[in-house]
Amino acid sequence: MLNISQKRIFCLKDVSIGKLLVGKSQKGIFHIALGDTTEQLLQEFMVRFGDAQQVVGDNVFKREVAHIIAMIETPKLVKKYNFPLDINGTVFQRKVWAALCSIPRGETISYEELACRVGMPNAFRAVAHACARNELAVIIPCHRVVRKNGFISGYRWGVKRKQILLQREQNEEIKNKFNFA
Repeated sequence: MLNISQKRIFCLKDVSIGKLLVGKSQKGIFHIALGDTTEQLLQEFMVRFGDAQQVVGDNVFKREVAHIIAMIETPKLVKKYNFPLDINGTVFQRKVWAALCSIPRGETISYEELACRVGMPNAFRAVAHACARNELAVIIPCHRVVRKNGFISGYRWGVKRKQILLQREQNEEIKNKFNFA
């Protein structure tokens, strides 16, 4: 349980596609980031959330982090998360993120199609920007958005990671091993 004096906690984990940092506030999980090094993730996180404390003994948080790891490693076997989130964004960003969450695992859509889903068919660049501002990797599945031609493009946490996440969700065999060290 999150102590009143601890406004934010976090933990760092190794996953098959690099490093994982998960942050939690009193309201819920507010930050999930993937990266190449612990140092990089920690530096970026602490610049923004310097009051956060690293935690090891919170059993509820451990279960939440384990679920997030399972969403990365074996997404076909994991049910939707059932823990609280602390989502911060503009009204438009939240609308885009809600639409992202309606995309079934294993499927992709284009930025243009996502813009249509939020009722703004000409706002595909704004939709792409909202995807880039997503603080909750995997939970808000911005990795499911691709170019209109179907090609995989930018991903805040790396195009190779996006490709692997999509392959895992589509239950494809991952033929290439990527070195994220």
